[in-house]
Amino acid sequence: MTIAGLIDSNPEILSGTPVFVGTRVPVQTLFWHLEKGISVEEFLEDFPSVSRKQVFDLLHLVALTFKDEKTAEFYESVA
Repeated sequence: MTIAGLIDSNPEILSGTPVFVGTRVPVQTLFWHLEKGISVEEFLEDFPSVSRKQVFDLLHLVALTFKDEKTAEFYESVA
């Protein structure tokens, strides 16, 4: 799983806005939904061209971005 396998940025699709591969759904739309408290389930209902696997693979990659010892120590200190 790579970010290139999940996100496409093509000038001919929504002027290069990053979208889920194989769709015209901007990746930012997922994060807007989550910020507003809208569930992944509702996002998937709203955008059926995006697969559950695409969403969770992207969220996994985002989580890995923040996974290191210092981040783990920070979370443990504030828990």
